[in-house]
Amino acid sequence: MTRDTKILGRIMISPRAMATIAAHAANQSYGVVGMASKNIVDGIVDILARDPRHGVEVEVVEDELIVDLFIIVEYGTRISSVATSVANSVQYQLERAIGLRVAAVNVHVQGLRISNTD
Repeated sequence: MTRDTKILGRIMISPRAMATIAAHAANQSYGVVGMASKNIVDGIVDILARDPRHGVEVEVVEDELIVDLFIIVEYGTRISSVATSVANSVQYQLERAIGLRVAAVNVHVQGLRISNTD
């Protein structure tokens, strides 16, 4: 939980809110067709309960954010370009929305998916 104390009071932003912003930014990036789970247990939980933060982990360390994204990339796109684009987009959106420095965005490509050719 990040806290910012001002004259009028305190602002607290939960990691869940930060993860939702990161997931939305990642899903809007070119070449990303979905989010993935980091392991099988998380995958089963996500099947049972749809969560907008699926595939995102946020950690706050000394007023800096570390974000881990687990994505599925469109087959035929350059994976390194998609991963770089996702990292830049997530970093920009989080810094703009929250105002905290993003120390690292780690993008883990968990798979490839072929779109419907119909």
